[in-house]
Amino acid sequence: MDKIIEFTSKTVVLAVNDIDTDQIIPARFLTVTTKDGLGDGLFTDWRFDEAGNKIKDFPLNQKKSDGCSILVTGSNFGCGSSREHAPWALVDYGFKAILSTSFADIFRNNALKNGLLPLTVSEDFHRMLIDNEGIEVTISLETMCIQSSNGVRENFELEHFSRYCLMNGIDQLGFILNHEDQINAYENKG
Repeated sequence: MDKIIEFTSKTVVLAVNDIDTDQIIPARFLTVTTKDGLGDGLFTDWRFDEAGNKIKDFPLNQKKSDGCSILVTGSNFGCGSSREHAPWALVDYGFKAILSTSFADIFRNNALKNGLLPLTVSEDFHRMLIDNEGIEVTISLETMCIQSSNGVRENFELEHFSRYCLMNGIDQLGFILNHEDQINAYENKG
């Protein structure tokens, strides 16, 4: 996992409510044994027509979204099944953060465990992001703040353990392995 401390990106907006995990990454892509390449299937039924051609008006297919690592979505993002492939696909595509007014709980937890920031923002900040598609935004885990290039600022909350793991670029297993010496010492006590 890459460390996330602070980064700046333009936003891409997909202002659709109730985007479920099957829309994020359709079930036919779930047979893989690696995370690599899952970004190719991200929103595939929305990004491509039946012949495999890009749908030009889909936000991720537009030139202005190239290099964007912040996705602004409608409410209840990541609802549906609990597939971990959804955050894997978003990260593999290049997203570091999803900004929404609400997330499905299981998706939110899976995202945090896989190096993706699902940040809940206020209705007013969300509206500003949608109205200013492509605005440059800086997200800082040090200050727990989202700063937009137009001067609008919003603080966010993130539980300590997830913040620690993201800032150190480790998942839960990595956290445990960082304490291997202490674990072995405890286990070897007679």
